[in-house]
Amino acid sequence: MNLQQSVTDRANELVADRLAVEKFAVGQSVPRKEDPTLLRGRGRYTDDVSLPGQAYAVMVRSQNAHGVIRSIDTEVARKMPGVLGVYTAANLKGYGPLKCVVPFNNRDGSPMKKPLREALAVGKVRYVGDPVAFVVAETVNAAKDAAEAVVVDVESLPAVTTAEESAQAGAPQIYDDVPGNVALDYHYGDAEAVKAAFDKAAHVTKVRMLNSRLVVAPMEPRAALAAYDGQRFTFYVGSQGVFGMRANISEAMGVPAKEVRVLTGQVGGSFGMKAAVFPEYICILHAARALGRPVKWTDERSGSFVSDSHGRDHEVTGELALDADGKFLAVRLTSHANVGAFLSPVAPMPGTLNAVKNVQGMYRTPLLEVSTKVMFTNTSHVSAYRGAGRPEGNYYMERLIDAAAMEMGIDRLVIRKKNLIASRDLPYKAASGGVYDSGDFAALSKQAIEFGDVKGFAKRKRESTRRGKLRGIGIGNFLEVTAPPSKELADLKFNPDGTVTLATGTMDFGMGHATPFAQVLSDQLGIPFEKISLMQGDSDKLAAGGGSGGSKSLMHTGTAIVEAAAKVIEKGKELAANALEAAPSDIDFNRGNFTIVGTDRSISIMELADKLHNGEKPPADGPLSLDVTHISDGPGASTYPNGCHVCEVEVDPETGIVNIVRYSCVNDFGNVINPLIVEGQLHGGVVQGIGQALMEHTVYDNDGQLLTGSFMDYAMPRAADVPSFELIDHPAPATTNPLGVKGCGEAGCAGALTSVTNAVIDALSGHGIRHVDMPLTPAQIWQSLQDAKANRAQ
Repeated sequence: MNLQQSVTDRANELVADRLAVEKFAVGQSVPRKEDPTLLRGRGRYTDDVSLPGQAYAVMVRSQNAHGVIRSIDTEVARKMPGVLGVYTAANLKGYGPLKCVVPFNNRDGSPMKKPLREALAVGKVRYVGDPVAFVVAETVNAAKDAAEAVVVDVESLPAVTTAEESAQAGAPQIYDDVPGNVALDYHYGDAEAVKAAFDKAAHVTKVRMLNSRLVVAPMEPRAALAAYDGQRFTFYVGSQGVFGMRANISEAMGVPAKEVRVLTGQVGGSFGMKAAVFPEYICILHAARALGRPVKWTDERSGSFVSDSHGRDHEVTGELALDADGKFLAVRLTSHANVGAFLSPVAPMPGTLNAVKNVQGMYRTPLLEVSTKVMFTNTSHVSAYRGAGRPEGNYYMERLIDAAAMEMGIDRLVIRKKNLIASRDLPYKAASGGVYDSGDFAALSKQAIEFGDVKGFAKRKRESTRRGKLRGIGIGNFLEVTAPPSKELADLKFNPDGTVTLATGTMDFGMGHATPFAQVLSDQLGIPFEKISLMQGDSDKLAAGGGSGGSKSLMHTGTAIVEAAAKVIEKGKELAANALEAAPSDIDFNRGNFTIVGTDRSISIMELADKLHNGEKPPADGPLSLDVTHISDGPGASTYPNGCHVCEVEVDPETGIVNIVRYSCVNDFGNVINPLIVEGQLHGGVVQGIGQALMEHTVYDNDGQLLTGSFMDYAMPRAADVPSFELIDHPAPATTNPLGVKGCGEAGCAGALTSVTNAVIDALSGHGIRHVDMPLTPAQIWQSLQDAKANRAQ
């Protein structure tokens, strides 16, 4: 091959590499890397893992919502065929309790109540589903048969299932050391200043709202597999981050973290729920050590309804003070938050701090007060669920705004517009203490109103009226605060086979991390996209990790990638200088190539890595490879994704059935790394918001029995229930992280709750209906219309 041909071939290779990089560049809608694997059924979920000699665990759960345990008879169960062990709380002594990790104080400064929570019930049961024992056997069926043979004698006590009822004098006491069932009496704000604002207000709007309780219902039920080799636990489990899960497991088991390895494969949804250590995990870890055999536990859907954490469940009185022109003076929330029978790791946050951070949304609201009593009840525990206080904070404000507009005779669009934070006021310190660094709220809202053709609504409403339908339009502005900064890992390994492995401590449980992370890394270092693989699910391979939650993953891992890439470049300059026989100060890096400044002599980063793996001697006293392990302190602050959603509905007044006929939105997620994945995340969040707004509701009877314990009784949105979504981006890049990105995973819920509910109330407003609580089911709507008709007849 002559020199001319060699140069031509090299030029063609560079052009091909450049085109490949552009195809997968930041901002491109690159399909998810994992989809071919998952669509072919080749994913590895927890229950797909089996180990030689494994046994199977089945839980024995309380059928009483509240009562004193008189005895647990396990004798018959122990003698049944295939049974290896039957365990109660007496067998689990010495293990640490399951903890609430957030440090809150009561309004008087005293610490909140955190009653001890063991893996199995001790002395009392406090909700239907409370685990009291478990059986391990050779087969699942043998374990089920034996579990049914365990006799639990419980002296029943009165139960309480709602937060407001739990706060009443004389309510059943769930813990002897928690007077009045109050886990936390939370307060934020200057009560006197807020009162003064309300006293001088020209108008005060007050709305009581129910943030309804939800079942999480991920596609994959919880499952776990524990093994013990005499020195170390290996634990397979769906999680939201293996590094944090390992720390929590080791603490609960009373062993050093190095004696626990956590492995997470694909996760079929979590929405906040699978982040925690659950009682079943401690049980099977104990059994694996006691029996010297691996032990697997897989929940069934009926068990999930009572054993998984639930979401939401707040009873709120919202108040908005306005001057005569409709400008906001103050907002006040007074709430009861139901945390169930025990505290999850983050149980108090959604109804307290996250309400504070999110209720003012994108509006100038000078004063804010939030008072919340966090209450224990005889129900399954409540924890984070997609948004964890962010969607509902926005919901409270948006419902108050619509109600205020109706009461004051001000157009809903006008009252919103005059209270939006102006771009010139950024950075803006909100009443919550947060600082909004970026946003274009007025222009975004204007674009959303135009995109949703709000001007054409009157014509569409007349057409609906001719067909006997009630048509309504709802506006849902939102601004939510993502999780705060925390340390995160970016570990880059250049492998001998020409691939690069990125290890990081966030966790993909359905979001599609591998693709945008690879896009960012490829953009920073010019590594071919297809050569990059992601490792998140093995705690042995992580030096740190903050997990995923609060829509933070791209800000945290993205920041770590950018910082780690800079270190790779610095190392690479020394290594390239050695390979090219030049001084490191003469080496420039651009688009994946190290070049001697002022010449055409260069070496690509992948060529350099290959040379190092194949005998190239590194410089004396210099780096040995391009590999970097970097622990970032995280982005500078939380981000503030925001948007405006516009929903139109038709309501059949004869049946109460709601049909969503139009749905559009404009969103600000900062710089969008992968529009396709962002759109998918938004779709999912919107559908979950629609589910809560129109149909999902967890219901207990007065005895604490779950009435909505299966999908026969608990309605979930289906494809036929949701419209096609129209959406566009209006990016105002964040200034607090190097990529300029903002979280998107939970934003869809925030936009949907407000816009869908407001649309339905608007459709009903002609009948004098001012508010209806979620879920806006046909029965609820029909009854509201009948009540309104009866009131008019009086």
